[in-house]
Amino acid sequence: TKVRKVKIEDLLDRDPIKIDTDKIIGYVENREVLVTGGGGSIGSELCRQIAAHNPKQLIIFEIYENNAYDIQMELNRTCPGLNLEVLIGSVRNTSRLDYVMRTYRPELVFHAAAHKHVPLMEDSPTEAVKNNVFGTFKTAQAAAMSGVQRFVMISTDKAVNPTNVMGCSKRLAEIYVQTLSRAIISGKVKGKTKFITTRFGNVLGSNGSVIPRFREQIIKGGPVTVTHKDIIRFFMTIPEAVQLVLEAGAMANGGEIFVLNMGEPVKIDTLARNLIRLSGLQPDVDIKISYTGLRPGEKLYEEKLMSEE
Repeated sequence: TKVRKVKIEDLLDRDPIKIDTDKIIGYVENREVLVTGGGGSIGSELCRQIAAHNPKQLIIFEIYENNAYDIQMELNRTCPGLNLEVLIGSVRNTSRLDYVMRTYRPELVFHAAAHKHVPLMEDSPTEAVKNNVFGTFKTAQAAAMSGVQRFVMISTDKAVNPTNVMGCSKRLAEIYVQTLSRAIISGKVKGKTKFITTRFGNVLGSNGSVIPRFREQIIKGGPVTVTHKDIIRFFMTIPEAVQLVLEAGAMANGGEIFVLNMGEPVKIDTLARNLIRLSGLQPDVDIKISYTGLRPGEKLYEEKLMSEE
């Protein structure tokens, strides 16, 4: 069977979100910008969009050298005039972070470095805490100490009333960033950094997400595995997620949590069936769908806000 290539946007039951890019250009242009986790799905798209808006310098900080190399090669090719630094290092390493902040003096920091895979983090909870909680704590502190103007943390709807280790670790990171923001605003902590959090749902086509897995299963002839008939998620594309992050950073006064309006949640079952149809095949006829049961820590539905928010 010949499997047709599907455009990710076709799977969203809504128009892609467009935002005011002029506002973004104004605050990225001619600035020193640091992206942690700059080789990941969100991080690399952040780097692409920042690179297109004339920063004074873009610093990519990444633990995984292969990802770092890929985005470095791509940006060298697509933005030959870009002042680009690619640095290997971990957000868990205080002295490395301090060195990077002192040496490059970034004005804007986008903190995308994180462990994000729900079932894997259930099995390695201490690693989720080290990376997501302490990594954020250390990066935020280094940013405040070196006089960064804005720090945008990338979070997830899984941090809302979390039922899994990954969500809990991101919620702790959010609480820390908000608390530090309040302490700076009230004068209890010296500094001028504005801390902002952005929360979004499942990102279509990101590494380890459901679409690449479904695609592989369809190419192999099925079955496509869905954990539960009724499981729903909010979905957005990688460029949409990144535009939200950039716009939130431009709008913020410090201490806020921004949530993208992602339309109505989508049943993963519907998504799987649409992907099979768009690939030119019939669900349940050419490609079977099997239901495998919720994984540890997985909710049937995600929420965007807690009741007190």
